[in-house]
Amino acid sequence: MLSRQDNETLVRVGTDTPMGSLFRLFWIPFFFSKDIIADGQPKRVTLLGEDLVAFRDSQGRVGLMANACAHRGAPMMYGRNEDCGLRCVYHGWKYDVTGAVTDMPAEPAKSRRKDKVRITAYPCRERNGMVWAYMGPETADLPPLPNVEWNLVPTGNVVVSMRVQECNWLQALEGEIDSAHAPILHSRIDSKGAINEWLATRDLRPTFECIRQDFGMSIAAKRQLGDERLYWRVNQFMMPFYSLVPPQSKFPDLSGHAWVPMDDNHTLCIFFSYHPSEPLPARTRDLFEEGHNGRETGHPSKNAFVKRDATVPYADYWTKFTRENGYQFDYQSQVDTWFSGLPGLWVQDGACQSGIRPIFDRTKEHLGSSDTGIVMTRRLLLEAVSAYRDQGIKPNGVGNPDTFMVRAVSLTLPETTSWVDYGRPHMTAKLGADFGYAL
Repeated sequence: MLSRQDNETLVRVGTDTPMGSLFRLFWIPFFFSKDIIADGQPKRVTLLGEDLVAFRDSQGRVGLMANACAHRGAPMMYGRNEDCGLRCVYHGWKYDVTGAVTDMPAEPAKSRRKDKVRITAYPCRERNGMVWAYMGPETADLPPLPNVEWNLVPTGNVVVSMRVQECNWLQALEGEIDSAHAPILHSRIDSKGAINEWLATRDLRPTFECIRQDFGMSIAAKRQLGDERLYWRVNQFMMPFYSLVPPQSKFPDLSGHAWVPMDDNHTLCIFFSYHPSEPLPARTRDLFEEGHNGRETGHPSKNAFVKRDATVPYADYWTKFTRENGYQFDYQSQVDTWFSGLPGLWVQDGACQSGIRPIFDRTKEHLGSSDTGIVMTRRLLLEAVSAYRDQGIKPNGVGNPDTFMVRAVSLTLPETTSWVDYGRPHMTAKLGADFGYAL
């Protein structure tokens, strides 16, 4: 279990918190490019506890700035996006994407006040349909964007979705690096479906081996297959908030999440599924967008979302599956078909991660051997926080973008073969290269 103090350290992400300061060293993916329209309505955003608005100016540049006007705190979410800037509707102060004031119509024409005032604004970059923000202290010399493979492959090879989840980022992350739950939570009781045919279901008591890496942590689950063979599933945790999930023979794509902290109680879940060397089949894309027989897949379907008012942060990305409605749990389906009674893969995960409260009291946990990866990841994070706070040491990925060129792997190996040695070349991502081993 975590002590109360350590739990607080890891889940609090606001300004001047240890974890928030660590996050601010990294570029943060936070919006789809297509949803921020030139001279269109600003989008309200919450990131790392900060109330912000995103907009695209007349020249196509994306800005991310404080929601409160630097004049008298009027909300910039009502701002007029016009003529290469966002203009406050209260007194007309206008800001460009850098946060500089370009116009103060209520001030004397010769006033130089606008040269002395700025609104908080953060640099933004775009790559392959994703907008990234840098909220760190050293904006004069920005670090490079991370070379995460899902944001580098051709657009036909990848599907990316977003949704808001009502819990802190760590609870969400830990759900995905935990390999023990998958063949249980996502299974059926009628012996049908792909999950029940999955190799992992042959051994529901895996043993774990974890290795620290430059990027974070490799969490390997070992399952016995018989015939002197082992099935290894190696999930990856990449600093600061990424998780990577291995492919399966029936689902030959790589997947994972960026668990982006909105604030202490909400997480922006950016889910990616991609094939490293081939376009995703149209059927796969349809399943992600439409769901399957009324149930959710790993991605939220188009029918999962409940549109909120535009003044709500991430208004387009809240779903109908909530703690208040029990994530639409169906007891009869639990009796007849689905082990969990919950309507689809991501809903099952979300309900278990968020169903009690946004921040669970981790002093009440009773962890077992299957939680080895979670324990070691927490320790890694606490050490990274301490190293930066106390010594100014930054994680490797801050300055080296190729630190993130990592893949999760699923390996069927003889008992005498080391997963570390065999898996090492396959865990290094190479753009355009296939998996390099049989799924």
